[in-house]
Amino acid sequence: MLSRIAESMFWIGRYVERAEDTARILDVQTQLLLEDSTADEETTCRNLLSVMGVDLPEDQAVDLQSVLWLLAYEPTAPASIAGALGAARESARRARETLSVTMWEALNTTHRHVATGQFSRMGHGNSFRWVRDRAAMINGAADATMTRDEGWQFLILGRTIERADMTSRLVATAALAGGVGSAWSSTLRACGGHEAFLRTYKGLETERGAAEFLLLDRLFPRSVVFALSRAEQCLDNLESGQRAGFQNEAHRLIGRTRAELEYRPLADVIVDLPAEMERLQLTCARATEAISNRYFAGSEGTHWMGGRT
Repeated sequence: MLSRIAESMFWIGRYVERAEDTARILDVQTQLLLEDSTADEETTCRNLLSVMGVDLPEDQAVDLQSVLWLLAYEPTAPASIAGALGAARESARRARETLSVTMWEALNTTHRHVATGQFSRMGHGNSFRWVRDRAAMINGAADATMTRDEGWQFLILGRTIERADMTSRLVATAALAGGVGSAWSSTLRACGGHEAFLRTYKGLETERGAAEFLLLDRLFPRSVVFALSRAEQCLDNLESGQRAGFQNEAHRLIGRTRAELEYRPLADVIVDLPAEMERLQLTCARATEAISNRYFAGSEGTHWMGGRT
């Protein structure tokens, strides 16, 4: 496969997942601020920006509306939903000959809603639901119409690395909330896993159980371990001739991180969740760099603000 096509498919997977999960994170945070009248808005907003890798000067005033604009609607911001959806469409244009008509139309229509300003006029709750629905449509179109070839492997590889990264950010936002209000319950709902969690833990909702479910559950598709395992499978499929060891640095990084999460005692992991999640995000960034060096001739130069890929 041409490295240009492979790179475009990888970044389509990442960008669509980034837009969806950013919408989920913002939905959680706005709900928490509405539910808890004692929460300090500026502190909460700065924590959210930090989790999303956005650095602002200490003397710059921050409120919920400015953060929502920066992370949702600002088309030139690399960390925003609008920026991610625009970049996904640009990547799709570069790989147009590889995509099915259904998937291209889903991506293009989504981008047009953002470019014409319809997305920013929906209102926060409606806009976040719309992003989740559009991401489901795009991913559904890919699942239903794409051949399971190398292009598919790169698409899913990008999606799962981004999902592990973004789930770690959701976990970090819940941990930073310090158990205030329904932080973990809202986070589980944002991941679409509240009902699955209750079934798994027999209706007993605890912070420890929620963290364990989102990080370590092997059957829930948005858990960190599930996403990292799926990324490993994609790399296995792309390196089908490898019989011993791992020549692929990305495979080594992802596999080691997944194993550390699974085999370490949970108590060691949750003692400082924000720091653990930051290390996981760094692994995802390094794995992305390793994938680019191994498979792609050049880089699109797309990075998180703050240096995260």
